Amino acid sequence: MELTPIQKDIIIALINLQRQKNHAIKGEDIAEVIQRNPGTVRNQMQSLKVLGLVEGVPGPKGGYKATGKAYEALNIPSLEKEAIVKIYRNNKLVEGSTAAEISFTTVRHPELCNGMIKVLGDIREFKEGDKLQVGPTPVNQLIVRGEVVGRDDTNNSLLFTITEMVSIPKIPVKNYVTKDSVMVNVNATLQEAARIFVKNNIHGSPVEDKSSIVGVVTFTDIGDAIASGKMSLKVRDIMTKELITVDGDTPLNEAVKIFNKHNIGGLVVTINGVPEGFVSKTDVLHELAVY
Repeated sequence: MELTPIQKDIIIALINLQRQKNHAIKGEDIAEVIQRNPGTVRNQMQSLKVLGLVEGVPGPKGGYKATGKAYEALNIPSLEKEAIVKIYRNNKLVEGSTAAEISFTTVRHPELCNGMIKVLGDIREFKEGDKLQVGPTPVNQLIVRGEVVGRDDTNNSLLFTITEMVSIPKIPVKNYVTKDSVMVNVNATLQEAARIFVKNNIHGSPVEDKSSIVGVVTFTDIGDAIASGKMSLKVRDIMTKELITVDGDTPLNEAVKIFNKHNIGGLVVTINGVPEGFVSKTDVLHELAVY
């Protein structure tokens, strides 16, 4: 459907205001947003009603509402339940806005990666050179960062160069636990534990006692004990006995939040409530690595 620029402006403003206020929008409010005369907006509304893009709501609290056809005219999906994809301008959250669509326009370029983001919300404050961050998205936990290089007001879109993209998979944590997970025996000496860490190039591991995980020990634990002159201690004396666990079906992106919350480098993974293995920040980095 071909719409005039002012008709697009009106529909975009109506959809944005409707999302924010969750009720019918008066013509005067739309006119203020698009900086037009209220009479002009009312006149255009008659045409938009005929096209089936808006409907009038009578009464003191009445006004206008966008129809599903209005979303189609702008190539924006109409959703009953909307997940907010946050947008930040110069590290500050843009209130009332969400990313409706992210497109990558130069993925084949050897040096540049540009993109376009279609926004539901006000983009008038964005200027060339502004820092932009979008996300995380609900499904893939994608975060995109870049710099604004242009603005398309007719489509309510921002053009930007992409400097960074991060996506943490939702694969269950149990997929990263192997049957041959490195463990340290509860009665091992500090030297024995250190040799195991060096041999396997790891910085910590679960502690086992009779095939059960009873704690976690790290290189830091060993270093603190040695620095204190307590060379004769065993792993059972320095390990962390209070296990911080994560269910094996927990998505990896949720496990990352637990790492950050407790400021730790590893989590004990449970299957049906029983400790079965260990996942570390190193495992996460390996998953995110690009070869």
